[in-house]
Amino acid sequence: MLDRDAYVPLTDPIETASRDEIAALQLHRLKHSLAHAYENVPHYKASFDKARVKPSDLATLGDLAKFPFTVKTDLRDNYPFGMFAVPQEEVVRIHASSGTTGKPTVVGYTQPDVDMWADVMARSIRAAGGRPGMKCHISYGYGLFTGGLGAHYGAERLGLTVIPVSGGMTERQVQLITDFKPEIIMVTPSYMLAILDEFRKQGLDPRASSLKIGIFGAEPWTNSMREEIEQAFDMDAIDIYGLSEVIGPGVAQECVETKDGLHIWEDHFYPEIINPETGEVLPEGERGELVFTSLTKQALPIIRYRTRDLTRLLPGTARTMRRMEKVTGRSDDMMIIRGVNVFPTQIEELILRAEGLSPHYYIELGRAERMDTITVNVEALPGTAAEDERIQLAGELQKLIKNNIGVSSTVHVVEPETIERSMGKAKRIIDNRPKE
Repeated sequence: MLDRDAYVPLTDPIETASRDEIAALQLHRLKHSLAHAYENVPHYKASFDKARVKPSDLATLGDLAKFPFTVKTDLRDNYPFGMFAVPQEEVVRIHASSGTTGKPTVVGYTQPDVDMWADVMARSIRAAGGRPGMKCHISYGYGLFTGGLGAHYGAERLGLTVIPVSGGMTERQVQLITDFKPEIIMVTPSYMLAILDEFRKQGLDPRASSLKIGIFGAEPWTNSMREEIEQAFDMDAIDIYGLSEVIGPGVAQECVETKDGLHIWEDHFYPEIINPETGEVLPEGERGELVFTSLTKQALPIIRYRTRDLTRLLPGTARTMRRMEKVTGRSDDMMIIRGVNVFPTQIEELILRAEGLSPHYYIELGRAERMDTITVNVEALPGTAAEDERIQLAGELQKLIKNNIGVSSTVHVVEPETIERSMGKAKRIIDNRPKE
């Protein structure tokens, strides 16, 4: 971990500006962003007109609630470039989602967009404890996914030495960490667990590695997983947040000196929390669905984008910009099992509390006699491979799930290293229920 006595937080002036200064900047930029979207994106002109609202109707930040939401299907319906607000010749970069559930969502960047993205990523890495001259091992995927290149440009902007490994080839990842001795790693938390497995497989002590800072994002993860990683590697495990539709990674970042939620870079991204059922804007401190409006993006301005991530807004601590609580679930990841709302991260917390279980798991949903069923498949730790031991562990986890979440489940504890490792975002839910 970082030496707290030697660590001195570094900030840009805007990170510690007064709330009045931040709000004034947001209002100025928001007026421009709404006008830019309305004048240059047919979708926004049509949706604003349908809602009988125009950019000039925004007089206060609270007036943003009058404007319609943007959802993922809007981007898919305008595939590939219908949401772009600048001529094609001004677009210098295109990224896209994987498109596994339909057409991919396509995002574009002008050169100033790429520069802004590099700036907020550099700010994020610095807030996590990164400093010029450190080496940064990047295991996020490179390509159309925004993670790898977003981290890369930010690390270079901060003055780090970048090791662009990308995902996969876990044995080689460990070799390069051992040989190149980076202080920072940027990766999904689930793939960090695969790297941890490989350290142990090779007989290496992860606590003796050079890694001092892990910047983890792209999927929900729990504080229990944070503790697991920090204890295993003797590092600070820090949360980063972003999504491609808003910019990519670098929308919000946890600060290493507090680790108490992610400070949103509010000079570029305006947050709201809404009731996911009604769309009503909720007061600060109430939990709901996170919504973002871009304040400075040129190629793809995004207005009131519903992220589906569940969190709440809190006052700033290490920075004056507001924090969002760690995201541990999404509204579209919520499983309703016999009337009980269940999130994968709730089950993950219980797995990490149980003795003898590894953090590698997935959940299968099924249906039997009109009733939904839930089956948890989780690996035993090495040295717990005997069948009777695994049956006992399964019974203990079943009890934990019933007592803490309130649903009956089937638990299969399988032998070590038999669940497929994720090279990127972990797929936690397999839904085998018949389609209605």
